[in-house]
Amino acid sequence: MHTVLLIGTGRLAFHLGHALRRAKVELAGVAGRDAGKTEELAGSLGCAALRLTDALPRADLRMLAVSDDAIAPVAEGLPSDDTPIVHASGSKSLELLNGHAHRGVLWPIQSFSPGAPIDFSAVPVVVDASDAHTLALLQALAGRLSSTVVHLPFAKRQRLHLSAVITSNFPVFLLREAERLLVDHGIDPGLVHPLWTSSTEKALLNADQAVTGPARRGDVKTIEQQLRLLADEPELRRAYAALSELILHTYHPETRDQQDL
Repeated sequence: MHTVLLIGTGRLAFHLGHALRRAKVELAGVAGRDAGKTEELAGSLGCAALRLTDALPRADLRMLAVSDDAIAPVAEGLPSDDTPIVHASGSKSLELLNGHAHRGVLWPIQSFSPGAPIDFSAVPVVVDASDAHTLALLQALAGRLSSTVVHLPFAKRQRLHLSAVITSNFPVFLLREAERLLVDHGIDPGLVHPLWTSSTEKALLNADQAVTGPARRGDVKTIEQQLRLLADEPELRRAYAALSELILHTYHPETRDQQDL
């Protein structure tokens, strides 16, 4: 069993810390800049609370659960010894940890929001490392957290991260915008929730066949009508037009040389 020092106090650190604890991984402590947040998270995990400036306890692994922009500066401030150090970003390379002999990535493919700790058992975890020893350590640790562990180099992690953004962030934001439009016009946003649920279920079975709507049908007149309804929403209108054009050209390639929407 490996001992992990968790560095960070935000959403990722919260969910990752509880996942480690659920997997019965020993936590050497939680280290962070904000004393209050550090003590709160460490208290919930039953381990020591540490400042980043403190002498760090011995651990088999130092895990950075911080924002992407904070990875390099936090790593630079940590001791450069033989202790492996890893970050949890899918879009950032191992180069952010340069200066440390043993570097790695342990990236759970999941979005992290406030609320109850996420069950990592069904969350795919991607790992990579600068050397075979660190990779083996991360594969063993990830295997305690999740039933799906994949080793991917940086170039492929970037592609996967891009696909994860398209899969998760964009549809959720579009649902948020659809709800806002309905509320603005006095319509219950819950009326589209069953559609969202059924569309998601069908998409997981076969995304290509689950695509529906006016663009999928090649119904340009309906698209133009709906674009007129969005005349007072210029940014959303551009997004609607761009996505409709992409769908239209994918399923009706003969329209590619026609005038854009």
